[in-house]
Amino acid sequence: MKNPLLDLSDLPNYAAITAEQVTPAIDELLKKARTDVHKLVESGLVSYAALMEAKYKILTPLNRAWGVVNHLKHVMSNESLREAYNVNLEKVTQFYTELSQDKGFYQALEKIDREKLRPDQRKALENELVDFELAGVGLEGEQRERSAIIFSKLSELGSAFSDAVLDATMAWTKTIVAVERLKGLPQSALDLLAQNAAQRGLEGYLLTLEFPSYLPIMTYCDDRELRKELSIARMSMASEVGPDAGKFDNTQRMEEIMQLRQEYASILGFKHYSELSLKRKMAKSPEQVLQFLNDLVERSRPAAERELQEVIDFAMQRDGLSDLQAWDLAYYREKLKERDYQLSEEDLKPYFPIEKVIEGMFSIVEHLFELNIEQVKTFEAWHEDVRFYEIKRGERQVARFFLDPFARQHKQGGAWMDSCKPRRKFEGEDLQTPVAYLVCNFTPPVGDKPSLLTHDEVTTLFHEFGHGLHHMLTVIDDPNVAGIGGVAWDAVELPSQFLENWCWQRETIPMISGHYETGAPLPEVLLDKMLKAKNFQSAAMMLRQLEFSLFDFRLHMAYGKPDFVSIKQLIAEVKQKTALIKPCAEDRFQNSFTHIFSGGYDAGYYSYKWAEVLSADAFSKFEEDGVMNVATGRDFLTKLLSQGGSRDAAELFESFRGREPAVDALLRHSGII
Repeated sequence: MKNPLLDLSDLPNYAAITAEQVTPAIDELLKKARTDVHKLVESGLVSYAALMEAKYKILTPLNRAWGVVNHLKHVMSNESLREAYNVNLEKVTQFYTELSQDKGFYQALEKIDREKLRPDQRKALENELVDFELAGVGLEGEQRERSAIIFSKLSELGSAFSDAVLDATMAWTKTIVAVERLKGLPQSALDLLAQNAAQRGLEGYLLTLEFPSYLPIMTYCDDRELRKELSIARMSMASEVGPDAGKFDNTQRMEEIMQLRQEYASILGFKHYSELSLKRKMAKSPEQVLQFLNDLVERSRPAAERELQEVIDFAMQRDGLSDLQAWDLAYYREKLKERDYQLSEEDLKPYFPIEKVIEGMFSIVEHLFELNIEQVKTFEAWHEDVRFYEIKRGERQVARFFLDPFARQHKQGGAWMDSCKPRRKFEGEDLQTPVAYLVCNFTPPVGDKPSLLTHDEVTTLFHEFGHGLHHMLTVIDDPNVAGIGGVAWDAVELPSQFLENWCWQRETIPMISGHYETGAPLPEVLLDKMLKAKNFQSAAMMLRQLEFSLFDFRLHMAYGKPDFVSIKQLIAEVKQKTALIKPCAEDRFQNSFTHIFSGGYDAGYYSYKWAEVLSADAFSKFEEDGVMNVATGRDFLTKLLSQGGSRDAAELFESFRGREPAVDALLRHSGII
């Protein structure tokens, strides 16, 4: 039987892929790629087609196979697949390190006549040259050898970091037999916890650290001690404290990752890693990023402090609680929202069954961007929960995408979009339409009830679909800068946060909601309450995101400097500016902060807020013209969304908005001004 990882001309046959096939496939693909790249450099040809396009074609089989292995490791993790991944990670990293430091290739690229290139090709070539330089193509001798060791070790540590977080998440469970301990939980949450237990052959209710289980406890459970137990288990994951103290500890991995990043930045002549990171981002300097974040802190903190005081006063008034802690915040915020707005998330969930939300989201996107989205019934998948869709314009296929919506064991937490295939059309080729992975961890169906989403989960779905549209609706043919390819990291969140806005519009909420039993629309009274409560505690949420952003960016600026004390001390300093209540002694959120230690957001977590300024300002154009205005949708698609990384993000934004971005729309949407 042919190894399915060696035949990825279209979509992978996921069901046929086994861990045992990974090493032979990767070895064969690496050998061929090395040979073909060597021939390419030796050919002496100097043109865009002969170098950039040829290189892309050579690397495609390896990139696609390794991408499939990486995807399966995140959505269907098991010991044999994880071992196969880690065994081959060093070999793959070594190959790409060698290629990115190939002086002959770099010098050939420099000779390409840029005057003869299309603008998108020119941008792709500029990106490629910068990537070579940041990868150390100019290094010699010991520094070159050391950089290869650093890249290999960083890949290994990043994989181990995320594995430890997944293991720590799965390791902690708690069985509750007496339902009285779960007083306050809505029936839907009790049903899910009972289903968790039944699936593992247990009696009663099984609590886990996966969000569909964890969040209802923190939000609704009256038992303060139980909330505390779960909170400490979650905040101390993969650390030296907490219920699994030391078992999955990421502390040393963080230190090694930071040491290696700082060392590499120094080798390249940068003051710190944050400076290196910005070479391919919109932000021009570390000082600009810090000013941006600190300004948002100053503007949001007074409102956040007022919000906290409301919660403190309410907890005291309601229950005589005088020492509000981290495990009390979600609980009392929910109770306060119920008091002030007569609204609970549980009131809304029956009106957001996942099928209706998906159908409505597709209708909005189809209308704005003049598309058709259809479900494909026959396809190969990695799990029975996965769906597959096709996007068309008229009769022409534009793109396809997988949707893997529900949380389960052995699946990495969170939500993300990834590329299965990019758009591609080099001269003499047929058009390759893009394919995307959309992965979420929503509450699964329970018994005969469908999956009912919280409104937060609804916005998460829109967020990831926004990323997907960026990847799939591109009109750029060069895959180096098509879709999300070549997009500055601090602009990549623009389309995702932009699409979230349609979850909050009086005109579009009826399209994405309907009672799961009757189909009845969300009652006007609930809709009014929901919109009034939109910015409830929003300044506090803003401050929390800024805390993550400042910690990440300052860490990558300060690590290794003479006055740097420790990661723990830096967090304490950041929290003095951003934390509203005193952190718990067991708080080790950094130990499971996969975004920056294994997820590509290192010295770039600020991108969420940076891009949110862009997305809020872009959406303000729809507020002016009408949120379902097709002409404005077409304008956004044509000038910004479809252009991928073919031009600088700032230039694309200004072509749509007619001016530079302003922060006021974000502050207004957040209720801060």
